[in-house]
Amino acid sequence: MTTDEIMSLALGMSGYRRVPEDSAIFVPGNGIRKVLFGLDVSTAELQLAKTLGVDLVIAHHPPATTTEIWKVFLRHVEFMTAAGVPEDAALAAVAEKVEGLKLRGQAANYDHVPSVARLLGIPFMNVHAPLDELGRRRMREQVDAVLTRGRATVGDVVEALRALPEMRAAHTAVQLAMGEGATPVRKVVVAHGAYTNGGYPVARTCFAHGIDLVVYIHIDFGELQRLRAEGRGNLIVTGHLAGDSLGFTPFLRELRERGLEVTTFSGVIEPTA
Repeated sequence: MTTDEIMSLALGMSGYRRVPEDSAIFVPGNGIRKVLFGLDVSTAELQLAKTLGVDLVIAHHPPATTTEIWKVFLRHVEFMTAAGVPEDAALAAVAEKVEGLKLRGQAANYDHVPSVARLLGIPFMNVHAPLDELGRRRMREQVDAVLTRGRATVGDVVEALRALPEMRAAHTAVQLAMGEGATPVRKVVVAHGAYTNGGYPVARTCFAHGIDLVVYIHIDFGELQRLRAEGRGNLIVTGHLAGDSLGFTPFLRELRERGLEVTTFSGVIEPTA
């Protein structure tokens, strides 16, 4: 396979029509048979890959904040408006974070890790939002299965997410970070696949507009404390590696079915059953 074919596979599986701003092919390659895949890849891991003799390194997380990565964060607006949040309120909820990401993009050394890959002569790419979208869909399916049964509670959603193989295999546990398990739930936003979590502003806006429950894969403690202080809504945190790995499993399966030898490391959870 080529790096273009691998990226196209990820895009096709997730429904993306183009490469999003948090994903890229930094050093293209072809004739790829041996792949090293991990959440985080820096210069040391690229040297490791060279030593192992792999044909391609795939990172999940972007090796640096690109200048337009803020555009991916706007997916939170899609999630909120689809659940009934007015667009102006959704845009206001992401405005501060978007401005911060724009400034980070101006400061980041976006070429540091890719330049090392070029010097080592090793193909290198990262796939972020498309794989997170695969994981978000799997969580969404679990949530919807609970909601369609009727009389669903927050605790029912927690248990449904805990049933996913990657969640069971993780060292972390799906956590009800805010709220009560017995609380009835009708509207749920699974806020994943938008570069990073929406923090306090996104969750607060959801709760203010009739969303009963928000699912994040992680959240800063200070922002959680702000939400708790307001005493409104319910928040589930799945765990970062577990949440991300939900998107890896179907993608890695497809790569292996195409004859690639894939070695995983750096936080990838692959359930044995």
